[in-house]
Amino acid sequence: MRCPYCSSKNTEVIDSRESPDGKSIRRRRECCSCKKRFTTYERADFENVTVIKRDNTRESFDRNKVLAGVMKACEKRKVSRAEMELLVEKIEMKLRTKGIKEIRSSAIGDMVVKELFRLDPVAYIRFASVYENFDTPEEFREAILLFRPRQKKGRKR
Repeated sequence: MRCPYCSSKNTEVIDSRESPDGKSIRRRRECCSCKKRFTTYERADFENVTVIKRDNTRESFDRNKVLAGVMKACEKRKVSRAEMELLVEKIEMKLRTKGIKEIRSSAIGDMVVKELFRLDPVAYIRFASVYENFDTPEEFREAILLFRPRQKKGRKR
């Protein structure tokens, strides 16, 4: 493994831990040349899922693209990196366990929206506003209303 700082090939694993879900291994490494430390992850290599984009082009599923979108939505929110990683892991495992070979990007977006809805309301609205292409304040209002508690009949506020 090359050092991301100095590109040396001489690195050592100083700590290995299994992820809480047991689906990956986190390795803490140290470069023997520059002495800087960095983290790598080892995951099982599955047969790749093909994503069909809106313009009907195809590309391989990239969990890092999904994670980048989730991270952008969760920016400055109280959502940990571990929670974001777990959200992406859930989506990836759904695709793998169902044996999906091809999937529309919109279906992946739907999965992200559902998971963000459960995780953080502001992150959900941020992601949904871009993903669903909100054009008016009314669309934001409708999304926000999804989080209001339902009123019981006969009760006034």
